[in-house]
Amino acid sequence: MSEFDFLTGIEDVPPTPIVIAPAPILRQVTRDVRPEDMSHLREQLPGMFSAMYKAPGIGLAAPQVGLDMRFALVDVAEEGADRNPMVLINPEIVTDSEQMAAREEGCLSLPNQYAEVIRPEAIRVRFRNVAGDIEELDADGLLATCIQHEMDHLDGVLFIDHLSTLKRNMIMRRLAKEQKFRRR
Repeated sequence: MSEFDFLTGIEDVPPTPIVIAPAPILRQVTRDVRPEDMSHLREQLPGMFSAMYKAPGIGLAAPQVGLDMRFALVDVAEEGADRNPMVLINPEIVTDSEQMAAREEGCLSLPNQYAEVIRPEAIRVRFRNVAGDIEELDADGLLATCIQHEMDHLDGVLFIDHLSTLKRNMIMRRLAKEQKFRRR
């Protein structure tokens, strides 16, 4: 079983609703996925991939759909290119580079909000795949940023936490205003 198995008919799968900040689950540290969680996790994947692709986004972590489990999806393939989905279960960064890189980030849980975040340019991440096998992946550029962003979610951290208090507060006020306007 691979990540690609969950993409069959994905266009017809209803997207799982995405949790919007400041929802408390976005600030919780998730628990490790246990073997007995795997069937429930697999059931969640089609709706999560659907939500991520329809947003459109390049990553989605379990807490962003209300799940207290340590896993995330990523797919940084460019629009029009073949999809390259990954499910990272219980991921951990094994090494990261001293070289840092600034990249504009956004988040499906903070819609329409963006800011430049500085993170390590390259990482090595160890995780379990949907088959339960341990993998290691060397990532740099956008993929490294995306994985680090999603792993932050698993620790209750949002990209705005990497910003100054002033910038963070500005983004949260703007988000609250937009959400209030949308509810009308």
